[in-house]
Amino acid sequence: MDRERIARRNRRIFTLLSEYINFMPDAVTPEMIRETKELCLCTAEEAFRILISGILDIYEDKELRQGWISKMFSCLDREKYENDPYRKKIRLPAVVDGEWEITKDRYKPYEAFVFNDPKTDGEGRIIPQIGFFEEEYVFPVVKQSGREWMLITPNEIETMREPVARSFGHVITYGLGLGYFAFMASEKEEVRSVTVVERDESVIRLFKKHILPLFPNKEKIKIVLADALEFAKGDNRADFVFADIWHDPSDGCDLYLKLKALEKDGIDYAYWIEDTIKLYL
Repeated sequence: MDRERIARRNRRIFTLLSEYINFMPDAVTPEMIRETKELCLCTAEEAFRILISGILDIYEDKELRQGWISKMFSCLDREKYENDPYRKKIRLPAVVDGEWEITKDRYKPYEAFVFNDPKTDGEGRIIPQIGFFEEEYVFPVVKQSGREWMLITPNEIETMREPVARSFGHVITYGLGLGYFAFMASEKEEVRSVTVVERDESVIRLFKKHILPLFPNKEKIKIVLADALEFAKGDNRADFVFADIWHDPSDGCDLYLKLKALEKDGIDYAYWIEDTIKLYL
């Protein structure tokens, strides 16, 4: 298949998936899965792919089904994510603090969601990684005035694995969130300290009051109220720097390039969803 044809198929898949996840992520129901499994004598994962192909109106498109759909959807192990070290050790309280709320949200059984960076193959296919659980999956979330702001989902866990594994020595991280990266890095013996740079004072206050006291190695963590780009311009030495100050590629590409331009020699850098961002540059 020629590259231009693959590029067109990539664009079609991303458009279809964006519409699905944004407008009907729970269109596949347990009843539909059960009926498809019985009819086709297949696994839940295979049933999900069959149903999605029909919902997206591409079931007759063998090229898309084999080249993309067959490699795109994964039935995830709920226990794997519920046993994540942060989830196991940090039991976030249910709190309402002004306009902020620490609470829980959930994925329904067979609800589709992005759970990792897209994969690519040698022919140029870009294959989104979409996951689902067979049972309800509950996860912590912080809301501001009712709007989701920070959360710990499989996507957060998977896309942090490599930066956490690479972290060592004195670490600087841009962006606080629920402190997932700061927690995971602070758990490592190779990490001496973690400086978190966060520009939202209310996020820092919420974190220090309700979350940081739960961290086993909180003495390793220092929080600085500052803008990441301004902080990066300063003479702040570190062994490892990790940036996570964007929601997705739509707001991440420009910030990513600006931070890349401020890199200093002798420091190891990592950027959240960097592989995804590079696809849009």
